[in-house]
Amino acid sequence: MTFGEKLRRLMAERGISQRRLAKLVPCNDGYLSRVAHDRKVPSQRMAERLDELLDAGGQLAALRAPSPWGALNGAVNLDDAERVTQAAERPARLDTATLDALETVLSGQRRLEDAIGAAALLRPVTGQLDAITGMLGEARGPLARRLGRIVAEWTVYAGWLNAALRRDGRALELLARAEELADEFEDGTIAAIATSFRGYVARQQGRPRAVVRASMAAMATPGGHPVQATFDRLQAAQGYATLGEAERARRLLDEAASRAADEVEPPPPVYWYSRPFFDLNIGVVLLGIGEHSDAAALLAEGLDGIPADQAGAEWLGEYRAALEEARDRA
Repeated sequence: MTFGEKLRRLMAERGISQRRLAKLVPCNDGYLSRVAHDRKVPSQRMAERLDELLDAGGQLAALRAPSPWGALNGAVNLDDAERVTQAAERPARLDTATLDALETVLSGQRRLEDAIGAAALLRPVTGQLDAITGMLGEARGPLARRLGRIVAEWTVYAGWLNAALRRDGRALELLARAEELADEFEDGTIAAIATSFRGYVARQQGRPRAVVRASMAAMATPGGHPVQATFDRLQAAQGYATLGEAERARRLLDEAASRAADEVEPPPPVYWYSRPFFDLNIGVVLLGIGEHSDAAALLAEGLDGIPADQAGAEWLGEYRAALEEARDRA
């Protein structure tokens, strides 16, 4: 039995209406309705208060699903988690500090993924996305736009996690939604990243034309970050190399290599876009056009240059495999 089902049964048994119970808590009647129909996870404090009012002997607290903000064994600061939880329950509490906390949580989870992998983060990140999407639906005023951008970025990250776990259909759904949100809240950087990640899904699926199409679309996205355009030139070059169009691949490769030398600071959502990361992708393109020795050298150099806190990341697996192939062919 779910929390909401038990709550509705207890209300019926005690002969208390939802409106009356909401006044006793006290809380918003609409919020209690969402809890009663399992569309909102109540806080621990709320579950205990409902237990008390309905004389449930702890039954509701026992059924409460764990908060997605506390699911990562201390990786999320408790103060940040509590602030976000309260804002999710009562969007009127949304303030700048809550938005700062959300950005800190998302940044920390991206870094955590490098250490523990995508699978461990999928469930909590999905729960968090549901919570902040609900907040966005009720947010008003000048902070709503910033929250919208955060929700768009969170949606991209959830899409990435699904893509990393080869849940391709769900990944593409989330990335399409992220593009819509980014357009709505005028965030070209996030829109371009979402579009580019569709190219990553296509790359995993062995669909080089779709890789090129998504990469070119990302480059054409208004407001995209320059460092994102550098990567998408390389991703498009990989697609062309797979298609056997070496001349087009080489042209894009040369453009990207020139841009990579500028070492522009990447935006937080793609913090790993660095010179070593670009070397890895240049190496993959060289492998695709048959320049095996140069590919092996750049892939090895790129892997050696990846920061220690990213060196165990799952996403590096494709580059290690490329290095092995390049060495075998050299």
